Amino acid sequence: REKGQLICRASGTPKPTINWAMNGIPIENSPEDPNRKVEGDTIIFEEVQTGSSAVYQCNASNEYGYLLSNAFVNVLSETPRVLTPANKVYQVIRNNHALLDCSSFGSPIPKITWFKDSQSSTLEGDPYLLHENGTLEIYVAQALNSGKYICVARNTLGIAENHVYLEVKEPTRILKQPKYKVAQRNRNVVFECKVKHDPTLIPIMIWLKDNGELPDDERFLVDSDSLTITDVTENDAGTYTCIMNTSLDHDSASAELTVVEQPDPPTDLELTDMKPRSVQLTWIPGDEHNSPIHKFVIQYTDSLHDHGHWHNLTHVPGSKTTAHLQLSPYVHYTFRVLALNAVGLSDPSNPSHMYKTNPAAPEENPSGVKGFGTEHDNLMILWKPMSGLQANGPGLQYKVMWRQKDVDKNWTSVTVANVSKFMVSGTPTFTPYEVKVQAINNNGIGPDPAVVTGHSGEDLPVQAPDIVQVLVLNSTLAEVNWEPVPPKTVRGHLKGYKVYYWRERSLHKHNPHRVEQQLLTFSGNKSHGMLPGLQPYSLYLFNVRVYNGKGEGPASSNLQFETPEGVPGRPSFLRITNSNLDSLTLEWGPPNDRNGHLTGYTLKYQPGEASQGQLALPANKTSITLPNLKYSTRYKFYFNAKTGQGAGPVITEEAVTIMDEAMPSRQVDIATQGWFIGLMCAIALLILILLIICFIKRNKGGKYPVKEKEDAHTDPEFQPMKEDDCTFGEYSDTEDHKPLKGSRTPSNGTVHRDSSDDSLVDYGGGDGQFNEDGSFIGQYSGKSSIRETAGGHERSEAPSPILIYSLRS
Repeated sequence: REKGQLICRASGTPKPTINWAMNGIPIENSPEDPNRKVEGDTIIFEEVQTGSSAVYQCNASNEYGYLLSNAFVNVLSETPRVLTPANKVYQVIRNNHALLDCSSFGSPIPKITWFKDSQSSTLEGDPYLLHENGTLEIYVAQALNSGKYICVARNTLGIAENHVYLEVKEPTRILKQPKYKVAQRNRNVVFECKVKHDPTLIPIMIWLKDNGELPDDERFLVDSDSLTITDVTENDAGTYTCIMNTSLDHDSASAELTVVEQPDPPTDLELTDMKPRSVQLTWIPGDEHNSPIHKFVIQYTDSLHDHGHWHNLTHVPGSKTTAHLQLSPYVHYTFRVLALNAVGLSDPSNPSHMYKTNPAAPEENPSGVKGFGTEHDNLMILWKPMSGLQANGPGLQYKVMWRQKDVDKNWTSVTVANVSKFMVSGTPTFTPYEVKVQAINNNGIGPDPAVVTGHSGEDLPVQAPDIVQVLVLNSTLAEVNWEPVPPKTVRGHLKGYKVYYWRERSLHKHNPHRVEQQLLTFSGNKSHGMLPGLQPYSLYLFNVRVYNGKGEGPASSNLQFETPEGVPGRPSFLRITNSNLDSLTLEWGPPNDRNGHLTGYTLKYQPGEASQGQLALPANKTSITLPNLKYSTRYKFYFNAKTGQGAGPVITEEAVTIMDEAMPSRQVDIATQGWFIGLMCAIALLILILLIICFIKRNKGGKYPVKEKEDAHTDPEFQPMKEDDCTFGEYSDTEDHKPLKGSRTPSNGTVHRDSSDDSLVDYGGGDGQFNEDGSFIGQYSGKSSIRETAGGHERSEAPSPILIYSLRS
């Protein structure tokens, strides 16, 4: 049903005439075909059918000749075929476009339609686009587009279909990108590169340095999500890129590594603009090593006073390479420079040339001057010695000056050298003095020194506090008040007051003991203090003393006070005696600390979880019997003492009325005694021995003829014994060579008993009987009898291990 044309172009003079033939027959004589039309040099086919297939000839001729040309027209007729492989899987990344192929062949040309999963509607419109070649395009693929797609090719001759699958994968993304790193040389660096990818895709991590491969160095350690560089060097600086590849996509991120270290030391130190008290120092900075220099530190050493020791003199910003230095007199200077960046200080530069300054008079005096006494009649003056750099010249000495404050107008002085203290003797006790120390050298004296006030030595206070009073606040707390002593009588720095107190005795006749002395210290110029933790109902004594840096002064007169009654202490003991079926006796002792007059006792008790009973007992009673109690019941008792101030702490005790628990406890005690266990073992051993003896005797049998028992007993194991020596007799039966009746003779000649035909009664030959515990009592013969004890059930078929039987041959 397609359209087509055959064109035959020819030229000549005169112009050729075109004639058509089909399969050698002029076309006008050929069968009619409504779908074919001849128009001069062209044959037009409209909706061709299979019958239109033929060989067509074009004859171009004029009066001078002709030319022939043949053309074969073949009208195809094919059912549709899908050329795309079946069940092909397409994988795309989410948000990318997807192309699903459906290449087909057929005649007429098949029409392509697409379906998804089990849906009956064709896939048309957004988000789908169907191309002319049958390819289905999805503009932006999403996870919901995953699934099975059916491609259907259809023409007038038939239909064909193919299944393909689309899988939409999650994109690969770097969640944590590597960050810019600044690392010191010889340190470790870690670049992290954490990636998220579709779990069905296999990722491959690649690291690059400056867009090239990583150096072949064991210091570079690649992990699943990181790159570690150990002991970094300056050559490791650069840009590092992590690339995560999958079969469908990739992602990458980069970060830079800067390797830093402390700067190189400055060089080429030079001294210029030299003056008596100053000099200009210049230098050339060293390499910064990727970290800017913050500042330069200038140090010096004094070859005259402190050779070999370097001291910081000053510092300048890192942008400068020169410094103007202020110098001290009488110093032999040598300078050096250090550079500082974020990593640290550089090594020091090479030292400069030495520069010497001239001596001068001191420009400062000793520091740390103070005056104090070590004894009650002296004054010690101390100061911090000056260094050689501070001396400004040779011949350093100290001029020490002092005078009594507000008394003397003139200074007393002395000049000393190579010391840092001076002792002034013969001073009044604890008297204020003004002192000062001035520096002197060969070139002059120092500035006027500052005045410091100190005191000569202290002595013990000479006066006790006056007007001492006490106020008892409660049974455990009292307040002491006193009049402070005059300052002059302290004779030193007032440190505070001390109160010594002790419990002389209890006010109760039963507690006369004395407690050791106690001390409370109240710092500063106080006039009162509290005495806590006192014992109630007691007599206390106390005194007050003032103290200074030297020690304590005299004590005030002893005063006494009494503390009021308090609640009593815990009773000294509570015990249970005379425990009977329905009564208990309780005994107790009064509290060790009565803290007042006892007014009585309170006893509370309860059986188990039941309600409490309560008794009030007089103070002079020390025991009580509680009647009408429940037998075999556990009771809990709560007991405390009372004074006029209230009840004291409780003491508790538990007890059980006897009956149900007393008897079993005795049985258990006997059963667990060693002698009882030994006795039981001996009895068991004796019983075992008797059982063995009885077993042996029974197997030997009594005195009876074999012939008389042979018919009744077919077991040949028991043979007659002689009465005299208990030895076995011999059979006199004529059938000596036959086995005994009912016996089985094994190959070794030993005769075993039959377990089915023996009887204790029959073997006894008399009255067989069992005693009450199941053991057998009977006589094997008329003369002897053996009593068997219960030792367990014996198996009749088991022969005794000490009996040997033989048959007569």
